[in-house]
Amino acid sequence: MKKWLSLFLVLFLAIVLAACGSSDESKDSNGDKSSEGNSKPETLVMGFVPSQDSDTIADTVEPLAKRLSEELGIEVKGEVMTNYNALVEAMGANQVHIGFIPAFGYVLANEQYDVEVILKSIRYGSGTYKAQYLVRSDSDINSLADLENKVWAYADKGSTSGYLFPAYQLMQEFDYASGPELESDFFSATTSAGGHDSAAIAVYEGDADVATTFDDVRTELEEEYPDVMDKLKVLDYTEEIPNDTISVTKELDDELVQEIKETFLSFNEDKEMIKIMNDVYNWDAIDEATDEEYEIVKETYQKFKDDIEL
Repeated sequence: MKKWLSLFLVLFLAIVLAACGSSDESKDSNGDKSSEGNSKPETLVMGFVPSQDSDTIADTVEPLAKRLSEELGIEVKGEVMTNYNALVEAMGANQVHIGFIPAFGYVLANEQYDVEVILKSIRYGSGTYKAQYLVRSDSDINSLADLENKVWAYADKGSTSGYLFPAYQLMQEFDYASGPELESDFFSATTSAGGHDSAAIAVYEGDADVATTFDDVRTELEEEYPDVMDKLKVLDYTEEIPNDTISVTKELDDELVQEIKETFLSFNEDKEMIKIMNDVYNWDAIDEATDEEYEIVKETYQKFKDDIEL
């Protein structure tokens, strides 16, 4: 009797353990596994932040998502976020898996959530760009010093060219210890416009005196504002900034990340796909990227990280 009881217990435990193992395997295949580098979600979500009209971006990225779905064999959808911080937080929560993030946003995402950069944009043959200060051509503003007591419109505090690099340049130039001090003591007022084009339009329409944007946002406004190149002039530029990124969450399966990377790089040979990338963010090509390339942004951010409230 004891032998039968022992045999029964052994068989029972074996069945339980087999069931647990089967359950775990089922979770893995459904993309529920959350350990780093092992997640294969049923739907890949790409996150975008509008540098221009959000509805336009939402429509434009649909063919991109469809093509990625075909190439990867996984449903892919695009999601337009309200701002850079929302995108970073969504990636931290693994709600967005692939982020089209500018350099500063990537630095925040990497520092807070170990988000990994895999690719970068190429514009005009370069992997870097500059931020510009836009003012009205008929204004009396002819130097950075003339911006004192003026109204500053920036895209978003999570924007590298819209805020971080211009703010740091002005802090150095005029000896301000913090971002808030610069905003309150140097400028008469500041406004977060929500996009680079909106910041430029604020100056065009006289609602702000200076806008900090990527170089050159005016070309994106010429269709709606034909005289924008004449009405707005570039006052100055910042130093070189690494281009924006395609970054991924740490949870994504390593093989899937490699497939994503290779698929995007293959778009360099596809005029239709590159046109979409150009329509979304003015990308002319896609190149590989490493974390080390964004060290200058990390160093700039560290100078006044406690003062930036996103």
